[in-house]
Amino acid sequence: LPPAPPTALAEPMASSLLEPGLHMTLYQTVSSRAFRVLWTMHEMGIADKCKVITMPFPPRVFVRDYLKLNVLGTIPYFVDQGGNVKMTESCAIPKYLVEKYGPTSLEVKPSEEDWATYINWIAHADATLTFPQTVVLRYTLQEKGRADNAATDYGKWYLARLRLLDNTLEDGREFLCAGRFTIADICIAYALELGVSFGFDKSYKPQTKAYLERMMARPAFKAAKEHQDRSAAEFQDMQAKL
Repeated sequence: LPPAPPTALAEPMASSLLEPGLHMTLYQTVSSRAFRVLWTMHEMGIADKCKVITMPFPPRVFVRDYLKLNVLGTIPYFVDQGGNVKMTESCAIPKYLVEKYGPTSLEVKPSEEDWATYINWIAHADATLTFPQTVVLRYTLQEKGRADNAATDYGKWYLARLRLLDNTLEDGREFLCAGRFTIADICIAYALELGVSFGFDKSYKPQTKAYLERMMARPAFKAAKEHQDRSAAEFQDMQAKL
């Protein structure tokens, strides 16, 4: 999620808290867009190969050393290949993972009929469904009272942009494309889950609400939730000892 402007001074953080792991490293905050990455790793069975560092939000305020790693100060930040791979986009990283560390049924290949649909859903998840919610987040939680109309309008925009998903799910399909669970489902389901935190799910169509419930019932989804909470507690404990 986009970081908010600093509202309070934060104590300098020791760089040791942000030391990358031996293999992959994921820098995140709880329930941020980075969850798409963590969920993907759990579905693939490779989460044990990644060091997960779950910081308080926003990290640019509370973990100022983070800006030395990621000048944007945004979440997620993913590192691989000894630092040769550095990525910041929550829908691009799952695509990197399935293509780099596959083969996996989570990927739809160019030779498959639904490949273009798969690519479109991945982009649609952030550009169309998550973006308006970040505006709502900013002006309802981080800067309340500064742009209330913008928050209201972008909430309506998000719900209106669910039309493509609503129409697609009307035929009773279990997954978005290729007849199986893919990272397209991960990317889209996260946007829907984010909407729950704002109460938007009260306006979800029955087929869309049922789809989200199926996605959240997956064992890997639940394991990723537990992983992020455990990681956040570990970071908090280490932070308190400095």
